Amino acid sequence: MNDSITLPASFVSLYQPEGRTRPELPLREIAERHELCEDMAQMLAEPARALPLALGITEADVLERMHAVAGADDTGLSPAEATWVVRRLAELLGWPDPGA
Repeated sequence: MNDSITLPASFVSLYQPEGRTRPELPLREIAERHELCEDMAQMLAEPARALPLALGITEADVLERMHAVAGADDTGLSPAEATWVVRRLAELLGWPDPGA
């Protein structure tokens, strides 16, 4: 990881308490968490893309299922991170943002 870290504001905001201008974690730690979450979203993209056709379910149903996967205890993601992963997944797939 290089010293010039650029992270999405939507991700950094997960660690920024309301009313505060600085995140509660060091930037390097947030960058590591972002890398984990981005990897998770990328990993889920292909399986998620196949589910509507394979199971006859909607994109929203797929995203709900993927939220359960991302939010499982063994992923190590916080609930906010799991939600970010699903929103990023929707973005990667060109599907409507489930948080909008």
